[in-house]
Amino acid sequence: MEHDKAYWDNRYVQAQTQWNVGEATRPLKIYFDQLEDKSLKVLIPGCGNAYEAEYLHLLGFENIYVADISALPLQEFADRCPGFPTSHLLHVDFFDLSEKFDMIIEQTFFCALHPTLRDKYVKQCHHLLVPEGRLVGLLFDAELNKDQPPYGGSAEVYTDHFAPYFEFKTFERCYNSIDPRMNRELFINLIRK
Repeated sequence: MEHDKAYWDNRYVQAQTQWNVGEATRPLKIYFDQLEDKSLKVLIPGCGNAYEAEYLHLLGFENIYVADISALPLQEFADRCPGFPTSHLLHVDFFDLSEKFDMIIEQTFFCALHPTLRDKYVKQCHHLLVPEGRLVGLLFDAELNKDQPPYGGSAEVYTDHFAPYFEFKTFERCYNSIDPRMNRELFINLIRK
């Protein structure tokens, strides 16, 4: 099945967004609260409702960019956060991006992509990050769906994808996941080689 724009538009229209927890999740909030450089240029691909972008924006980060193949969640986010720069709302396929970023935040985008696209995702993250840029976020460490998003996986499988392109600063079971995801997430902090 091709997970194109029409597919994702339909998922949002039908409210088939079970990954949506209504706010930035605890592990990412804690990580964001520790960041001191508010000038970092940050991309959140497959942003959906973009609660992480909203949280960073409220913390005073000025160079946050969100990207989604569907315009529907981008419009909902713009309505919810009218102070967020509209030029930073990117209605685009992640694989068509070419700008450079200091950091990419991963939050349920990787699991939304068909597993056959995982190598392409890793290569694109590597391409979009500046030297020593970071890929930070959460990956599901659980078997989920095999026929539709969200797709799961394991640390062992993910390591094979990321190791050629990233150094592993942190790649471990998340200790502060929200309750429904406890013991089912990995926190990653990967540095571009």
